[in-house]
Amino acid sequence: MHYQKIGQVIIINKNDKELAERLLKEISNTKTVMCKVGSIEGQFRQPQLKKLAGDGTETIHKEHGCLFKLDVSKIMWSKGNHRERMRITRLVRPGEIIVDMFAGIGYFSIPIAVHTKAKKIYSIEVNPISFEYIKENIKLNKVKNIIPILGDCSKVEIREEVDRVLMGLLPSSKNYLPKAMDFVKPGGTIHYHGIDGEEPRTLEKDVEKYGTVTKKIKVKSWGPRRHHWVLDVKINS
Repeated sequence: MHYQKIGQVIIINKNDKELAERLLKEISNTKTVMCKVGSIEGQFRQPQLKKLAGDGTETIHKEHGCLFKLDVSKIMWSKGNHRERMRITRLVRPGEIIVDMFAGIGYFSIPIAVHTKAKKIYSIEVNPISFEYIKENIKLNKVKNIIPILGDCSKVEIREEVDRVLMGLLPSSKNYLPKAMDFVKPGGTIHYHGIDGEEPRTLEKDVEKYGTVTKKIKVKSWGPRRHHWVLDVKINS
């Protein structure tokens, strides 16, 4: 039986109460079992879940030595991004200043803060629920170099040029490229996320006027012949 475990919450694909009750008893450290009843939707990418057994949808999930508190009924958790979260973290050099344009609960910001010596991470999030959780996750992980900002990243002003910009919005962060260019310094890097086919040709066209694509990462499937890609783009000096 395939399932996803986020902290103490299990998510299954079948609306099967009997199975849910069995998993609740058999899988250690489980307090709630839920099932998917629809696709993730809306501006804030809210999951569509139904509780089948147990109680409580808020939990703390541990990944790569980092703690993430979230309410799984309100906040998306993408297990398919776990390798990408650490890949980006390993690229960060000591002293970097970073902007995380769509920070969520700190999916990228927290691992960077925990595992690197980045000087500052500006973590921008428009969803007030996610924003409250990123503030809690900063405290949980005892990090001091994250500056959380509640607001639309297209309207946020940061009074220093930064080394690296994370653009983790799906299905497309294209409309935010001009703002990313306002943030990043010449010679810096943006990590541009989007959905494309077997090769990210459309995404490469989006960024070609800004810099050079140094790496293309296929993160996960997004349906038939569609994939979540990340392009590392070195900005023109």
